[in-house]
Amino acid sequence: MTPSLRVLASLWVVLAMLAGGGSVWLWMSSTAAWNAHLDRAYIAGLALADSLEAGSALPPGLTLSQLRREPELPPGWRQTVITLTGGGRPDLAQGARLSVRIQSPDLTYPVAEVQSVGGGSQAAGLASVTRSLARFCSDPRLFVQQDTGPWMRIDGAPVWGCGAAPADRRLWAAALAAGATAVLLGWVAEVSGAFAAFAAALRDHRARNAALPVGGALELRQTAEAVNAYVAQDRAALENRALVLSGVSHDLGTPATRLRLRSAMIEDDALRERLERDIDEMTTMIDGVLTYTRAEIGAEPFRRLSLTSLAEAVVADYQDVGLPVTLRQASPPPARAGTLFSRSASRPTVDSHALLMRGQPTALRRALSNLIDNALKYGREAQVLTGGSADEAWIGVTDRGSVLTESDLERLTGAFQRGENAGTAGGVGLGLAIVSTIAAQHGGRLEFHRAAEGLEARLVLARSWA
Repeated sequence: MTPSLRVLASLWVVLAMLAGGGSVWLWMSSTAAWNAHLDRAYIAGLALADSLEAGSALPPGLTLSQLRREPELPPGWRQTVITLTGGGRPDLAQGARLSVRIQSPDLTYPVAEVQSVGGGSQAAGLASVTRSLARFCSDPRLFVQQDTGPWMRIDGAPVWGCGAAPADRRLWAAALAAGATAVLLGWVAEVSGAFAAFAAALRDHRARNAALPVGGALELRQTAEAVNAYVAQDRAALENRALVLSGVSHDLGTPATRLRLRSAMIEDDALRERLERDIDEMTTMIDGVLTYTRAEIGAEPFRRLSLTSLAEAVVADYQDVGLPVTLRQASPPPARAGTLFSRSASRPTVDSHALLMRGQPTALRRALSNLIDNALKYGREAQVLTGGSADEAWIGVTDRGSVLTESDLERLTGAFQRGENAGTAGGVGLGLAIVSTIAAQHGGRLEFHRAAEGLEARLVLARSWA
């Protein structure tokens, strides 16, 4: 069962607290163990100084061996030389001097950390030396000499050697904190991404025709199921509306036919023409509403088609009945000069019939026909032009002499709206509303542009929408 956001948030908080507490505990315990290690080395240095001065037993972990001659520095090694005085300034030293030599294959130890250089007790200075040895992981050799006495080597690997140092768990603490943070951020990103994907699918024009993805947190699944149920109910209502309108249109066909037959027997020509015109307007209105409802449903399957061929077929239908509708070919792009890596000076242009896309052929024919009808109705003639890019394809219909304003264009895209200059032309004001609906179902839009001779209505479509 998918957990809810409340459960996930509680789990995240608990895991964050556990991970944070574990990281802090590892860090603090490692720091405490390291400080204890340094303290043991310091205490061992104090005990070593007392053993050298008073001859007492050496502290545990230290061994002393006397050398016959001065210690030699191996090739490639580094040596740190320190002289510890008995107290006060070096020129006012009290007691015997203690010479210290530290030989290491890796590093030179910091003399500044030795507290008794230039003052202090020898015990504190030697303890600082042993503490410095414990700070760094190396294999040092420690030699000491009291005044002019023999050199002695102090072996203290169990105290300040690499093996004596505690495991440094601070990296583990940082890794635990970073890993827990990454996991928590990943979970948050997953939930956020599911909501973002749902919002994107909900904004998609195809959400009305396809079920939204159901997944993610419990609240998101419930929301997706509720929206899908609402969309299905809305779609069923649209289909029922279309079915009712289709039935009404079919049932009105018989009375309309009888009315036409009876009007033919009217001897008054003017009355007969007015009656026939009323009958035509009634049937046209019913057909327009039915077409608009079907466009809202968008039940026609998408298929691959050539937009240019579709435009040619529609224009040819208008030209067959002698209407002033023409199809203009888009001008090819200008030739480009050749380069070092091209053999020809120009690139071949794409065939205009290669303007392929996925769409609903019947709906697109209806949209283009409505644009052409409007151009003929408001601007006396229509010029059709197709074009496109890698992502979009478009059909533009330009009229001649249209005087529509921006407010008129915004109003005409609504249902049952007609232009003021429509006059006695037929129609019920659903043409552009149907075009706008079809454009939205193809991931596009209906645009208007001022042309040199009139107004261009451009139907912009996504080439790969469904």
